[in-house]
Amino acid sequence: MYYNNNSKDYDYYGQVSPNMPTSDTTRTQPQSDGIFTYPQNLQNALNEISEALAGEADDRLFYAWLLGMTSSFEDRDIIIGIRDDEKDHFTLFNQLFYELTGMMSSQVQRKQFVSPESYCEGLARALQGEQNAVKKYRKILYAMQDRVHINIMTEIITDEIRHGILYSYLYAKNACKD
Repeated sequence: MYYNNNSKDYDYYGQVSPNMPTSDTTRTQPQSDGIFTYPQNLQNALNEISEALAGEADDRLFYAWLLGMTSSFEDRDIIIGIRDDEKDHFTLFNQLFYELTGMMSSQVQRKQFVSPESYCEGLARALQGEQNAVKKYRKILYAMQDRVHINIMTEIITDEIRHGILYSYLYAKNACKD
């Protein structure tokens, strides 16, 4: 509810007028499906972390492919920066998994890397990948209780958002079409 300075029902000192309803007028929280509820969502978060770690091998091949497809120094610098961030994310996810479980993550087998048909298709795939990562990583964030773990996930998610913006820039700069 927003503050309305013309309202006669509420004053600056928190006094309620006789005309204001006395029942609980606070908004009630809708029931969640468990993704927001700790510890019910922890196992899902651990599965998502394992999947993020497993994608690292494919990602390395993908970034090498993208770098090989461009001759632009600006594009190369941007892609190298994103690749380096993703390497840092891999380290952070390993740290997170270990701190949450006391064990090293076991690598999950991923599908084989398939080269895009063009540089523009690669940029489109990268952009879609960043958007999907943000959706998945939010679910991991919801399971975090420790402030350091929350900060780690915030760092990773904001990097993924920034990467999406950079890929959008490269897509537009290279005059890519649908």
